[in-house]
Amino acid sequence: MGLSVLPNSIKPDMIGFCDRLKQGCEKIAVDITQEEISLMAAHGAQLILWNKKINLTAIVEPLAMAEKHFIDALAVQPFLGQEKRIMDMGTGGGFPAIPLKILNPRLDFVLVDSSRKKVNFLKHVIRTLGLKKIEAVHSRVEDLARDDFHAGAYDAVISRAFAGLEKFVGFSLPLLKPAGKIYALKGKHAPDEITPDLKSQFEIRTDHYQLPFEKSDRYMIQLQKR
Repeated sequence: MGLSVLPNSIKPDMIGFCDRLKQGCEKIAVDITQEEISLMAAHGAQLILWNKKINLTAIVEPLAMAEKHFIDALAVQPFLGQEKRIMDMGTGGGFPAIPLKILNPRLDFVLVDSSRKKVNFLKHVIRTLGLKKIEAVHSRVEDLARDDFHAGAYDAVISRAFAGLEKFVGFSLPLLKPAGKIYALKGKHAPDEITPDLKSQFEIRTDHYQLPFEKSDRYMIQLQKR
């Protein structure tokens, strides 16, 4: 079944994307409104358009994009806590932060990437979607740790396949508030990245989920200082 309403903001070639996104959210038990679907479709359309000029993603087919970028990002929604300010480290095309922001307007997101072209894209998407309390920053994460505006300023740092777990944790710690959390979105080999050293330093929770159509295994690893 197609969507019963086609908002003006949805391009015709993104109707399949919208159907897949709606069906996928039903399968992972994440509530999503038609307006939120429309905003994510606008993000996806811009990703396809800009990807013709700069390398944002290898996944540009709308159905695959709906699942591997957007549904994958939204699947972590049930695992988030009560954070208010979150950094998305190595955000690339805006994942998982922009879909999560659309679903959680109350959250304050800072998206960080070392590619100026990607950050220009993210700023364009943020303006196009009219999102508030979200910004894209062009920087190396090592430099942000020495910036008083960012050091120790975040309730959580989140990332999807940005770096090995130990390396990601090392980048994240200087940016977190004392009780801050680290959220690492990982693929099927995620449990192998949890080393004895990490176990000795952090309270660790591992949640498993699957992408609803291709059934790929995914993990959300949460770490908090003991």
